[in-house]
Amino acid sequence: MTASGTRTLPFAYRLAVAIVRPLMLLLTKRTWRGTENLPTSGGFIVCPNHLSYADPFTFAHFLYDSGHPPYFLGKEAVFRIPVAGAILRGAQQIPVYRNTGRAADAFRAAVAAVNEGKCVGVYPEGTLTRDPELWPMVGKTGAARIALTTRCPVIPVAQWGPQEMLAPYSKKPKLFPRTRVVMSAGPAVDLSDLYDQPVTGALLRQATDRIVDAITVQLEAIRGEKAPLERFDSRKHGLPETGNFHRRKGGGQ
Repeated sequence: MTASGTRTLPFAYRLAVAIVRPLMLLLTKRTWRGTENLPTSGGFIVCPNHLSYADPFTFAHFLYDSGHPPYFLGKEAVFRIPVAGAILRGAQQIPVYRNTGRAADAFRAAVAAVNEGKCVGVYPEGTLTRDPELWPMVGKTGAARIALTTRCPVIPVAQWGPQEMLAPYSKKPKLFPRTRVVMSAGPAVDLSDLYDQPVTGALLRQATDRIVDAITVQLEAIRGEKAPLERFDSRKHGLPETGNFHRRKGGGQ
């Protein structure tokens, strides 16, 4: 394992690994690409696309077995789930308090984790993609803000296959036959020309677009097809920023 992977993990983290990793080995067939792009020292951000409630587990499996135990930014509501929430807190994962006065807490915690040499996982889309063909959506600027503050590497990761295990917003997993999960890590996104510029909304948008572009390139290679020229934007379609938009619109799964 790499330097970041040899870090002494909290007991709750090791407990979660002991529970989840055997299940991933049992339920998935894995094709992992681009692990050579993961930094061998220092803290960094890893940004994946978001297809399914199952993909945090496949993504974490990829990183953990590559020697980089991830520390996730995740919505605060998950941390309130009995037992699971206690494990997440004990494993030093990072809650995100959306649209509250504590929203900046996650940013500060993520910056501190990067500066401590940790691998920090951030979903740029902030929620499951709403694109009808499951391409990455317009991203949120949190990952870019962390990256520009810390000047750490940002590694784009595309994943494909978790949506076959658990369809978007579904609660009915398909466990067998085993699902082929493909993970592909690309080279670090070059943001160096943005480091010394004033951090404005336009600058954060530019950095975010580069990150999501890099994820999309990796996903195009996995899928063997091109993404739409215009990226899906929930705001343009009148959809809520987070949550099950089917339910909110009165539809089914």
